[in-house]
Amino acid sequence: MTGNEIRRKFLDYFEQHGHKVVHSSPVYPPNDPTILFTNAGMNQFKDVFLGNEKREYKRAVSSQKCIRAGGKHNDLDEVGKTARHQTFFEMLGNFSFGDYFKEDAINFAWDFLVNELKLDVNRLWFTVFAGDDEVSADEEAVQLWIKAGAKPERILRFGRKDNFWQMAETGPCGPNSEINYYLGDEPENPGKNRADLVNADEGDTTMEIWNLVFMQYNRVETEKGVYKLEPLPAPSVDTGAGLERMTVVMEGVHSNYETTLIKPIIEYVAKLADIKYEYESQAGFAMRVVADHARTTAFSIADGILPGNEGRSYVLRKIMRRAIYHGREHLGFNDSFFYKVCDFVVDQMKDAYPELDVQREFIGKMVRIEEERFGNTLTVGLKKLDELFQEKGHTMENDKAMLNIPINDLAKLYDTYGVPIDLMNVAVVDYFKGREKEIINPILLDSEKFTGLINDQIKFLQQTSEIGKTKQKENIKPIYTAMERTSVRSNFHGYDKTQVEDAKVVALVKDDQQTAELKEGEEGLIVLN
Repeated sequence: MTGNEIRRKFLDYFEQHGHKVVHSSPVYPPNDPTILFTNAGMNQFKDVFLGNEKREYKRAVSSQKCIRAGGKHNDLDEVGKTARHQTFFEMLGNFSFGDYFKEDAINFAWDFLVNELKLDVNRLWFTVFAGDDEVSADEEAVQLWIKAGAKPERILRFGRKDNFWQMAETGPCGPNSEINYYLGDEPENPGKNRADLVNADEGDTTMEIWNLVFMQYNRVETEKGVYKLEPLPAPSVDTGAGLERMTVVMEGVHSNYETTLIKPIIEYVAKLADIKYEYESQAGFAMRVVADHARTTAFSIADGILPGNEGRSYVLRKIMRRAIYHGREHLGFNDSFFYKVCDFVVDQMKDAYPELDVQREFIGKMVRIEEERFGNTLTVGLKKLDELFQEKGHTMENDKAMLNIPINDLAKLYDTYGVPIDLMNVAVVDYFKGREKEIINPILLDSEKFTGLINDQIKFLQQTSEIGKTKQKENIKPIYTAMERTSVRSNFHGYDKTQVEDAKVVALVKDDQQTAELKEGEEGLIVLN
């Protein structure tokens, strides 16, 4: 069963059980400043859960477009490295607004997984909230799972970290019950298919596939940093099943990137690059990043988010530029390519999300503009960064690697050539790939600490250069002061361009005097607009 078929089956199943099929909301929450991007199916129903909005239905089902690339939910740095992390994903969900509660939610989940999808019950594990000082243990959910058909020994209890869900620091929340699935080859072997692999810190042989949240509370901030739980007007249900993960199970693969939802995009990138896709290779990693980021880019622009310098627009720009970087650095693209991948995403997903096809031309235009603008910067900047690696690189001390490139030099790459800080960090990580445990200065591999170091150095450079500018004013030649007082103007584009089309000569300077012409063999300066 393909990803598209699972999405359709989920929507049809719940529609047959009295749920209203609601189309996905945009990937940004229009009226919710608490989150940067839509990160769950319940976002568009938040006011309904709070009792602030009434709708004509009390049961809903949706397949929600989600992005996790900023704020509390941020998967950006893990994309392509693991089998599960993506910046864009789809969340299947069924919702009850004061209608049914725990029993029906659990029965629907069991029926859909066991009877509709025919999953092996011996591969399923169920978790419930163990309780704490604020909220009691959810023993009701335990009994309801047993009643539905689960074996008692396959029901596990966990604390607030794993089994109490909240969308953000404030808002609807409540205890949840997660359904996990064993992906291994030996479901009958208790040494492999075992309880301690559920919510384990390492490995994902057993992974969560569906989360049932029993919305009972609204988390409010009573004073700065102090929160309390207030009962919701009517207990409700919010569930979320990651479509990519569900497709992994149904297609019998081990990675989200191997599913019919994403693999065709990877194969398209491989075809464009004329490079065979190999999972463990650097090129394979780059293809996964490009594929994921193309999905995020296409959906973001279709929903009205454009690359920029603030908020979610800045996050989108980072995502696009990372894809462009990986394409040029590891896949050999010298010309624009990313807009083609985004267009392929539209082809792949337009049936489920028609808004993509409506905005196809606009998506292509915006991606090409950003790609051309950044491509010029990247060509020069990466060349300079490569030169730094070649010139200074690293040294070995007692079998440990030490990066020798001064932070000052990296800061100048940003200040002079406009190379984004996060991409410099990606380049440093690439440089040490496979030797992470051998590094003396691992702080450079931590994106937040790396960014902090670079920003501190940039501030220092800017402060010292301002002092320098003040002193240099005394040495500015009179000709330039005089030109500044006239209509002669020259705009500096060095931070974002390496060439300017249609530039015009606005002045000629010879022997510190403005002149009308420069003859062959004479030396002088040309001032462009």
